[in-house]
Amino acid sequence: MTEDAARSEAPALEMRGITKRYPGVVANDHIDLDLRRGEIHALLGENGAGKTTLMNVLYGLARPDEGTILMDGKQIQIAGPSDAIARGISMVHQHFMLVPVLSVAENVILGAETMSNAVFVDRHEASRRIGALAERFGFDLNPDAKVGSLSVGQQQRVEILKALYRDARVLVLDEPTAVLTPNETEEIFGLLRRLAGDGRSIVFISHKLYEVLEVADRITIIRRGRVIGERRPSETTEEELAELMVGREVELTVDRGESHVAGPVLVVEGLRVADDRHHEVVPGATFEIRAGEILGVAGVAGNGQDELVQALIGLRRSTGGKVTLAGRDVTGFSPRRMNEAGVGYVPGDRQRFGLILAFPVYDNLILTSYYRPPFAHGLIRNDSAILESAAVQIERFDIRTPSARASSSTLSGGNQQKVVVAREFDRELKLLILDQPTRGLDVGSIEFIHRQIIAKRDAGTAVLLVSAELDEVMEMSDRIAVMYRGRIVAELDGRTADKSEVGLLMATGGHEQATTQEEVRA
Repeated sequence: MTEDAARSEAPALEMRGITKRYPGVVANDHIDLDLRRGEIHALLGENGAGKTTLMNVLYGLARPDEGTILMDGKQIQIAGPSDAIARGISMVHQHFMLVPVLSVAENVILGAETMSNAVFVDRHEASRRIGALAERFGFDLNPDAKVGSLSVGQQQRVEILKALYRDARVLVLDEPTAVLTPNETEEIFGLLRRLAGDGRSIVFISHKLYEVLEVADRITIIRRGRVIGERRPSETTEEELAELMVGREVELTVDRGESHVAGPVLVVEGLRVADDRHHEVVPGATFEIRAGEILGVAGVAGNGQDELVQALIGLRRSTGGKVTLAGRDVTGFSPRRMNEAGVGYVPGDRQRFGLILAFPVYDNLILTSYYRPPFAHGLIRNDSAILESAAVQIERFDIRTPSARASSSTLSGGNQQKVVVAREFDRELKLLILDQPTRGLDVGSIEFIHRQIIAKRDAGTAVLLVSAELDEVMEMSDRIAVMYRGRIVAELDGRTADKSEVGLLMATGGHEQATTQEEVRA
């Protein structure tokens, strides 16, 4: 067999014996992974299992302590992302690497500009290439649109278009559907299949088992830094994959039981909220949440949910209306005053609003209570109490960290989320506001968090659950409020609501005349 023939039969990519150690932890322990041409290869594992570390090694963001990487049967060295890109390897991160104020075209060519001469960018040639790629793979994007004005699903396409513009042959997608609607997810799956049909190889990292079974050709499962097994979708189930990931049997749907509802805790009357551009995106929301119940908010991303939650917690000023907590007017309260009034908050963007990434884990676990006993007496910190509390929370919430003193920036996204959840759940609350509480979490962690939410509800806490996961809203909610263009267009019983009906209300708002909560109730 000739050398060229051998290479043509070799996998598009191989990682052999990859080992990566950090102080106190072996993130990757002699991992073998191969990727074939035209294949969608799913990578599964718990938070902190080593998936992202392995891909960071492939993309040149981390250097392995042991192991080799081969492309087309030939060993290569990847010193950094520029090396990876030059070899046709691109990575779409869970948190998009886009510049909101630039156009789609400007984001796509940024760092890979086509020059007409030594000074000027050849915009005509760049636009031609972008247009040809968009047409070939079915992208529906306006090259001149500002990225900041696009939906999350459209921004995902821009990231993929960036990779294709750089002629990526191996494409790594880290949690690509974490914030997409079901329709957007299906569109992305169609795109991935077209890319694979074009001979490109795709690594698909996800915690959503049903998605993996739908889109992947092969599945590799990693647990605590080691490859546990490989499966084909036709030969396995969600239950088996969950058990392989976690190492125990996992309950994929938590029994929410019966709620025991008492009086109103949160009463929102005609709340009006504007976005950062001073456009009113919540034009008068009215609803209430009672003690001992979960109100789930279902809606397509960008329909005012973020602004509503930020106004309730005090991160954004409302322009009208009233908010009452346990009979007390709390309209305009600051986040600290809301916290002291008995409100817990898990933000949708953990890195911007939930954590100070440069701080150690133990400090992030007390961000809302650092100034109160037992963690402080006046101006004097009690470090022993802080570390003792952190040790308990790290064990209880299974936060994968080398120690409580580790910088929060070194944790995986899922473990960062666990830090936020641990902090907010570990006290008595009147109201718990949850914005995407399980985003980026593995099935075992989702099971645990869902149990904790139910326990809070059963203890008499009023819970507001905002989630882009319609299944999560329907499985967890006692009542469902559907939000469309900033309005509550329907309130449904969480136990009898039909998924198709909720999806239609999310997409269209229902009947055109029913555009206010009062009209829907009438």
